[in-house]
Amino acid sequence: MFLDSLVRKNKKFVETVIKLHQAKKIPANSYVLDLDTIHDNATLIIKEASKYGMKVFAMTKQLGRNGALIETLIDAGIDSCVAVDMAGARPSYMSGFKIGHIGHLVQVPSAEALAAAKMAPEYWTVFSKEKAIEASLASVEVSREQKILVRVCEDSNTFYKGHGGGIAVDDLPDMVEFINELDQLKFVGITTFPALLFDNDKGEVLPTDNLATLKKCQRILSDMGIDNIEINAPGTTSSEVIKILADAGATQIEPGHGLTGTTPLHCVKDLPEQPAVLYLSEVSHEFEGRQYCFGGGLYIDPVFPKYDVKVLVGSDSETAFAQKVSCEIPPSNAIDYYGMLKPEKNMNIKQGDTVIFGFRVQAFVTRGYVVPVKGIQSGNPEIKGVWNIEGRRIGWPEW
Repeated sequence: MFLDSLVRKNKKFVETVIKLHQAKKIPANSYVLDLDTIHDNATLIIKEASKYGMKVFAMTKQLGRNGALIETLIDAGIDSCVAVDMAGARPSYMSGFKIGHIGHLVQVPSAEALAAAKMAPEYWTVFSKEKAIEASLASVEVSREQKILVRVCEDSNTFYKGHGGGIAVDDLPDMVEFINELDQLKFVGITTFPALLFDNDKGEVLPTDNLATLKKCQRILSDMGIDNIEINAPGTTSSEVIKILADAGATQIEPGHGLTGTTPLHCVKDLPEQPAVLYLSEVSHEFEGRQYCFGGGLYIDPVFPKYDVKVLVGSDSETAFAQKVSCEIPPSNAIDYYGMLKPEKNMNIKQGDTVIFGFRVQAFVTRGYVVPVKGIQSGNPEIKGVWNIEGRRIGWPEW
């Protein structure tokens, strides 16, 4: 779904990646990042958020949490991240990112509470009293006061399957008092996810009922004499939707795909952020009249209904732009060793050809490489290493 947008808005990126791959400087099965464009996108988001005094925490799970990316975001003005889990917090922290928010999408496991506390997260979300106690004990051990967010929920709220959890709205006053009675903890605000969702039928990003729940909780807290709270409201965040969140009282945003111009809204509407990520593969072999390309990173984030995945194939950019080919992706319950191309009869596709995908990536759940490239837009590309999805730079092609 994002391939057309990628070619139309950042053709130089695609051309550069094809040249680098054909020169054997970038491996197949790579998420390639255009660092210049990510920097520009981050700057746009920060500028818009600053109008409303919002804090910006970068979500980097989809881009592999690598040091070159983090350095780019810090240079653009985003110095903190939201860690989806402890596995993401560790490499981000080691690469110099402050941990702005932890414990939201994935609660901190009991045995890792102290490790989390030692990273000095600015905000720590809990779903329960038990998790608040763990955060308290860890914070006592490091002698540091920890600001706590509470995830709130109602029956009407929307959660992705497997993402549920939080404190019922009616139980919030008791939870606030409980947290503030614990050593080294201070209740400072509330959160939910997703606060916004893309409506495929309307082609728009709309508030979920979760956002209304945050407003309800804000009123409850105000009645308790607690004002000026933090309201963390992530979900499908780009510069286009920041005003919606600000009008709802949000004080914190957590852009992820907004940094690479790949939110669903970017696919149907021209937004300020430009495409800055693609997935690179290579034709491996032919079998029974079909060409196969290398997989490993073919997890396509399902924000759209199932669609015909298209790729560009060729040994140079002119050929690739002329050869848009359907590609069959293995089902989600299979290992994606290969994608299977479906070229038209007049196409000339051969082993070693570059294959360019444009889809909504989630690097952290794959076994793909991550290759950040600087200087693409100035015509002086510099590969900033080959990284694994755990944020470690690796030797390539030699180990």
